[in-house]
Amino acid sequence: MRRVVSLYLPTWPTDRIRRRFGEPPRDKPLVTVGATGSRRLIAAVDTTADDLGLRVGMPLAQAQALVPDLRVCDATPDDDETSLRQLACWAIRYSPVVAPDPPDGLWIDIAGADHLLGGEEALLADLTTRLSDRGIAARAAVADAPGASWAIARYGKGCVVPSGRTVDAVAPLPVAALRLSSETLNAMHRLGIERVGQLAAMPRAPMVRRFGKEVGLRLDQAMGHAFEPISPLIPQETAIATLTFAEPIARLEDLKQVVRRLSQDLCRKLTQRGEGIRRLDLVVRRVDEKGASLRVGTAKVTRDHVHLARLFDERLPTVDPGFGIEEAALIASHTEPLVEQQTEVPGIAQDDTVDADISRLVDRLGARVGAHRVYRLAPIPTLVPERMARKISPLAPPTGSVWPETLLRPTRLLDPPEPVVATALLPDHPPAFFIWRRLRHKVAKADGPERITPEWWNGDKRAAPRDYYRVETDQGGRFWIFRDAPADQGGRWWLHGLFE
Repeated sequence: MRRVVSLYLPTWPTDRIRRRFGEPPRDKPLVTVGATGSRRLIAAVDTTADDLGLRVGMPLAQAQALVPDLRVCDATPDDDETSLRQLACWAIRYSPVVAPDPPDGLWIDIAGADHLLGGEEALLADLTTRLSDRGIAARAAVADAPGASWAIARYGKGCVVPSGRTVDAVAPLPVAALRLSSETLNAMHRLGIERVGQLAAMPRAPMVRRFGKEVGLRLDQAMGHAFEPISPLIPQETAIATLTFAEPIARLEDLKQVVRRLSQDLCRKLTQRGEGIRRLDLVVRRVDEKGASLRVGTAKVTRDHVHLARLFDERLPTVDPGFGIEEAALIASHTEPLVEQQTEVPGIAQDDTVDADISRLVDRLGARVGAHRVYRLAPIPTLVPERMARKISPLAPPTGSVWPETLLRPTRLLDPPEPVVATALLPDHPPAFFIWRRLRHKVAKADGPERITPEWWNGDKRAAPRDYYRVETDQGGRFWIFRDAPADQGGRWWLHGLFE
């Protein structure tokens, strides 16, 4: 299923000027001006200028009369487009299929790549946050069709259109969301056509006769009824291997063989450049001009073409060949220097203490279940149970932190702790029995309490101290139970872990 992001940069020319020159400050209005004959008209405005009532197309003299301290710069559309292409190269980190959408946007086809950042919403949040941190105002939306995502990003509410709900999301939008000329929009307004749904309800033949074929095409593209291709931008320095087939292929076995051949050709090119792969993209083009893309990453830089090809085996069945695939490309979208190293010397015994290389295992697991689900735990010097470990890269070097050997902790923690009904014979005693998940457990032995106080430096000012007990039931089960406040203060009992 195709999923396309439309990135909208409403103040791209002025944001670019601020990032380049560092002025004026954000609270000072800035506009760019272009010449139309003998007239000087505003070509772009920033957010502050827009709030003051300045608009694109307004004469500069009128704008300066409204805002005397207005900062004016000459419009440079060629430089804006060049910078937009550079931004598209930067956005390849999110997907291999990225294309500029001049003058103020980008297309990003994230099908097959959104899982690397935890889903579509997480990807959009990361994208817009990174741009905002760089001083670039941005809005983004994702939908099944480029025209729908373009319309939602500029005129809609929300950012993610569920798959199959494109028509419902686009119908309430104004007709300006269809990327039509101003003359066509004025003609529609004169007839009282304000919303896309009104236009879609009209008979097709009279609509085309009155407004032209472009209106029908744009309407179908916005609603996902007509395919709109995206030509991906590939930086010149990017290593790429491509294959074009005389006869389209559709069998999974053939596609696997193609990936292996492309991987071998690509690694041969990278050997000449002294580089290895950290991120690899497969892009295929079908005979109907539709495409698909897959992305995999490696935990460590490598040029092993057999290993790289195998990373796609788990996900190649998700590629829909349609009526056949006529072109495939393998793109090394992220590379790092890689020099050959001697790993062994014939005739000399090897050191058995050398750690095994598990990077290939990490790569295979990441390709199968998602890279964000492959990690290891590193200890943190704290006594609060839920903070005693953090996720780190499976190949990260040792952190140097260790847990005390005398610290008794269960092998399994419940997150979050589960409430239990318990009764203690005395206020500071362990429970005599407790009920957990509708089962009654009688306590035979107990040890404790171990008091764990809140960490005020981590924001636990209002948290209550916990009294933990290690208890063993008459059936042999061993549990870790705590009370979050003294009995005379209404403390409740919780089950936090199990000793297995």
